[in-house]
Amino acid sequence: MNRIHKIFLYALLISTAAITLSPIVWMLSVSLMPAGASSTYPPPFLPDDVTLEHYENLFTRLNLARYLLNSTVIAVGVTLLSLLINSMAGYAFAKYRFRGRDKLFRLLLAGLVIPAQVTMLPLFLMLNKMGFINTYVGVMIPGMASVFGIFLMRQYMLSIPDSLIDAARIDGAGDFMVYWRLVIPLCKPIFVTLAIFTFMGTWNDFLWPLIVMTDDSMYTLPVALANLMGEHAQDTELMMAGSVLTILPVMLVFMVLQKYYIQGIMMGSVKG
Repeated sequence: MNRIHKIFLYALLISTAAITLSPIVWMLSVSLMPAGASSTYPPPFLPDDVTLEHYENLFTRLNLARYLLNSTVIAVGVTLLSLLINSMAGYAFAKYRFRGRDKLFRLLLAGLVIPAQVTMLPLFLMLNKMGFINTYVGVMIPGMASVFGIFLMRQYMLSIPDSLIDAARIDGAGDFMVYWRLVIPLCKPIFVTLAIFTFMGTWNDFLWPLIVMTDDSMYTLPVALANLMGEHAQDTELMMAGSVLTILPVMLVFMVLQKYYIQGIMMGSVKG
């Protein structure tokens, strides 16, 4: 019975994985088909003739390289700044003792129930007054710090023994040196976890860049792809090629860092 149970479980897992991955495989397959090949009925799952013409068109005719650069600059910038700001705030809430700390943290957590769309209008008006509309900075500011990031960092840093920090201070290390040389190396798994969350969220963000950016040359990949769909709605193969290029970077990042990501999730679920 135990063996039958395992066979059934593996079959269920394989079937679920196949169902989950089939749209992605089909998207990649269609992007390699000649123009119009996917419009036949029934639609083919694999290409009869493989071609890279759609990828060439994206870079030569539609200037996708510019949008790729925009997304890379914004996603990497937001990720690095988010790690710095969220980790410093989480460290303060975890290891510093000051009046009203717990009340302030609970008030901060209340922000998790507020939809991001509610804050977009006042945030847009503030950035407009500051002159940050249609700039990289304007797109990056909302992602530089998040309640979830601060919470994630704080919960993980609670597991660092206070005695370890006190020993570093006795040895003459200042507050920033303790944070930089001691806390950051100990929190590597949760840094990677938050980096993946932030990078993926920023890379895939559509609404905020669409609101802030007014110049077509400043668009990120999701916004540019949406505009591309409006101009080339019938060119399914071209759309699929653009979709592949949009999701490829985040998939590569996740595959490279998945070991640390899973480690951070598992450790964060039992610590604090």
